[in-house]
Amino acid sequence: MSPITRLQPETRLSGATIHNGLVYLAGQVAEDSSLDTAGQTADILRQVDALLAEAGTDKSRLLSVQIFLADMNELADMNRAWDEWLDHGNKPARATVEAALADPAWRVELTAIAALP
Repeated sequence: MSPITRLQPETRLSGATIHNGLVYLAGQVAEDSSLDTAGQTADILRQVDALLAEAGTDKSRLLSVQIFLADMNELADMNRAWDEWLDHGNKPARATVEAALADPAWRVELTAIAALP
């Protein structure tokens, strides 16, 4: 049986779980919810980098990303931060949808699956 590793456990979830060579990230939101959409996205992507590093991988190994926006009219702002961060040689599959987020101050939430090396 393949082990399951849980990173950054909290009350209701783990920040990431690792199983069978894959890293599953929980929904990541900005630590500073006062930022605009581009700022929240950049904040989230820094957290993604840190979680992936803790798991032993990086953004070049992302397989799938799901992005939830509170307002689809802010897609260009989110994409600006995304494009600055993205490893353009290793783009993951991605979906972006509009959704009501748990905290009205959150503009963006992101979850992802990455492969271990």
